[in-house]
Amino acid sequence: MLTVAVIAHKGGVGKTTLALHLAVEAAKAGPAVIVDIDPQSSAAQWADSRMAKEPTVVACPPARLAVALQAARNKAARFAFIDSAPAVESAALAAVRAADFCLIVSRPGILDLRSIGANVEIAKLAGKPVAAVINAAPAQGGQAAAAAESVRKWYSVEVCPIIVHQRALFSHALTASRCAQEVEPASKAAIEIAALWDWLARRAGGQRHEEVARLSA
Repeated sequence: MLTVAVIAHKGGVGKTTLALHLAVEAAKAGPAVIVDIDPQSSAAQWADSRMAKEPTVVACPPARLAVALQAARNKAARFAFIDSAPAVESAALAAVRAADFCLIVSRPGILDLRSIGANVEIAKLAGKPVAAVINAAPAQGGQAAAAAESVRKWYSVEVCPIIVHQRALFSHALTASRCAQEVEPASKAAIEIAALWDWLARRAGGQRHEEVARLSA
């Protein structure tokens, strides 16, 4: 089971929104689960009124994360996404330790970029592969590209080549407990999420690259 920790040190960067969209995209290739260890339980609340069976969402405290992931494996889940609380080092550490890959989410604003150092350090100390993704970027201008270059320079960390832009469809879809690609499959938002998942599945697969690529085909 490929397990991805979706983390952010600063709130409001779209971490949960991105985790939900990635899980919905991954579920096209096989059973997917979101383990929500954020006390706000936003992912779990999204799932409460959702009609689709995939992805499943499990809310639990960080101390029960290993149990929740093992239960997902026992149910033959192929993909797991851990949605951790922002600005809580202990929760982020638990998520990182349990993951195969860490995805740090940041908006391109300077204050957001300056906040991710703690998560980069946690991932590196845990010896886990890590990359940052620029989320909710303006659709016009070069802010996203400049932000990606700053992350590389400041933290010596990989930056995902896929930029996710600020689009109203992301939030509108969530109000109906759906995701952008379910509401408008041909939209720019859906295309970006599909590209992000394709990159993440190939990048995070590691030794299981061929298996993940096959499942995502």
